[in-house]
Amino acid sequence: MRAEGFAPVWDENSRILILGSFPSVKSREEGFYYGNRRNRFWGVVCGFFGEEIPDTVQGKRDFLLRRGIALWDVVTSCEIVGSSDASIRGEKIADLPALLSRSKIGSVLCNGTKAYSLLIESFPSLAERAVLLPSTSPANPRFSAKAWEEALARGLSEEECP
Repeated sequence: MRAEGFAPVWDENSRILILGSFPSVKSREEGFYYGNRRNRFWGVVCGFFGEEIPDTVQGKRDFLLRRGIALWDVVTSCEIVGSSDASIRGEKIADLPALLSRSKIGSVLCNGTKAYSLLIESFPSLAERAVLLPSTSPANPRFSAKAWEEALARGLSEEECP
């Protein structure tokens, strides 16, 4: 069965793009990125700025834009079994160059290996901007909040960092 992802969250002032592979089942049910409460994404990104995780989708959007963060997935639609990145087939790839050309995004933080490999395979010219980070998925035992914090700090100006 074909599944659809989400539109990107961004504006012309976005400085970092956090790029996932494709929304999980829980995220698709909720209708927004990282909807599985066990996923570490919102905790690590909001925690980096010393903020509580917003309760609403609109609150999460506002947080991202206020902090200069764009959020999207490499795959905008595909056939997928459950939430398994390994099962992604017939994928439609996001038009990342168009987004990057309309913003101030300097670095692309890839949430996991699948996002990174699809990005590099589809857009080799973006390799120098891309950073592979450990997946925030609850299924990833090798998650590192420190790697995420360091990448966020590198991607933002000193005034934007906490």
